[in-house]
Amino acid sequence: MRRLVLPALALALAAMVANPVFAQGKGTIGIAMPTKSSARWIDDGNNMVKLLKERGYNTDLQYAEDDIPNQLSNIENMVTTGAKVLVIAAIDGTTLSDVLAQAHGKGVKVIAYDRLIRDTPNVDYYATFDNYKVGVLQATSIVKALGLPDAKGPFNIELFGGSPDDNNAYFFYNGAMSVLQPYIDSGKLKVQSGQTGMDKVAILRWDGATAQARMDNLLSAYYTNKRVDAVLSPYDGLSIGIISSLKGVGYGSGDMKMPYVSGQDAEVPSVKSILVGEQYSTVFKDTRKLAQVTADMVDAMLAGKEVPVNDTKTYNNGVKVVPSYLLEPVVVDKTNWDELLVGSGYYKKSQIQ
Repeated sequence: MRRLVLPALALALAAMVANPVFAQGKGTIGIAMPTKSSARWIDDGNNMVKLLKERGYNTDLQYAEDDIPNQLSNIENMVTTGAKVLVIAAIDGTTLSDVLAQAHGKGVKVIAYDRLIRDTPNVDYYATFDNYKVGVLQATSIVKALGLPDAKGPFNIELFGGSPDDNNAYFFYNGAMSVLQPYIDSGKLKVQSGQTGMDKVAILRWDGATAQARMDNLLSAYYTNKRVDAVLSPYDGLSIGIISSLKGVGYGSGDMKMPYVSGQDAEVPSVKSILVGEQYSTVFKDTRKLAQVTADMVDAMLAGKEVPVNDTKTYNNGVKVVPSYLLEPVVVDKTNWDELLVGSGYYKKSQIQ
């Protein structure tokens, strides 16, 4: 009998070494991302999976391809299969109240990832960048490019906003307008279309083709005999569409200098566009750091420790102020792209050049 017990015990010990108890005990983290159509969200998902697995968690990463019912289904499945924490980058931050009530009823913690989840008490924390500052940086880059306030002007500018169902879009726009509005009021900047405010300039789902079509309409209606000097764009995917429209009527060739176009996310096509003198700037948000902060939040929540936050006032979701951790964005242009994007290891130079 002893001869049988000892080999069995050895096998059991070997199994424990091969499958550490802590890896099983830490459980599964559900990660709900909006779409794979943007390289940025693919990177976010991969970063989260890598970090969480290194810390001994299982992960369930799901993309919804910008389909709200699909994302709801993804999250419901995560709750059903026993996720301990949900990390959610919402497509529409106002549509998750019911599913998050179910999640909290089962003791599941919720972190809003870079997009605030609205109209529910059942979101515990928010990990994001300083979104108001993103808009400030975008507008400030345009002001710098035009030489304001010293330049005489007036200069013509058109404004674009992000998706109206994304809470961040309003922070981007309001941050930008805090810089641009005084120049508009003084007459140094003119919006020839008269289209200001998110109700007029928003682009649903951050769609580049929609932005291109709107720019086409603006050019044909208001700029047949005038020049566009700058375009406020809140996201690189929109910037590429806007630039395509501008190039279609001759900007960037001959004597028609390309307008100064802003952006966000430092996506490879836009960085390349900056280097050839088309897009003027973008805002870099190092999503590796965002994933790190989010993983730290997961660890702290599940260990019953104090969760790292640095803002407890800004992000009211309509029901409560969500404790948040805000990271710093930085503006990127032709002068500093190498240092910020390649020097930090975010990209390899071969990806850009």
